[in-house]
Amino acid sequence: MEIEGNAALIVVDVQKGFESAYWGRRDNPEAEGNMAALIDRWQETGRPVVFVRHDSRQAGSPLAPGTEGNAFKDFVEERRGAGAGPEVLVTKTVNSAFYGEPDLDAWLKGAGIEQLVVVGIQTNMCNETTARMGGNLGYDVLFALDAMHTFDLAGPFGWSGTAEELTRATAVSLHGGRFARVVTTEDVLKGTAA
Repeated sequence: MEIEGNAALIVVDVQKGFESAYWGRRDNPEAEGNMAALIDRWQETGRPVVFVRHDSRQAGSPLAPGTEGNAFKDFVEERRGAGAGPEVLVTKTVNSAFYGEPDLDAWLKGAGIEQLVVVGIQTNMCNETTARMGGNLGYDVLFALDAMHTFDLAGPFGWSGTAEELTRATAVSLHGGRFARVVTTEDVLKGTAA
């Protein structure tokens, strides 16, 4: 797999608020290490990085602006501004990074970017929504499944899904539905090797 020289890494909602017990049990304890490895590679190679932050409007949310939970996790914050390539911060109040400020689609198109690699939190929420919209907008979207995580979730009719089940459903829907190509961190790193 070849990763374009100007492919954008979209780092979604890697915020301290997701460390709260509010969310419940999560999957993929290796997610943060994989995210860090991808951010490092993007910054080393001068590729563009988009940091996305969720500014929740929901009362009591651990991601509300002005709370400690709204801040990026330390490993992300210490990397912001450290790369050789372009970087932008997109803030949003909904699931998709394409409905934030500044306008992500306009920023990407203005830079001639056609390929995206999505990582971050949560797999089946903001990551999936951003990937679906990216696919609908015509981008070549790579979804680095092991560089993200999610949480167990209760649904309708007494149904619930474990984080692992939700991750698998997201991967099948995105890949099988051709919204994105589901890949691993290793796949992406190999594709960016000099």
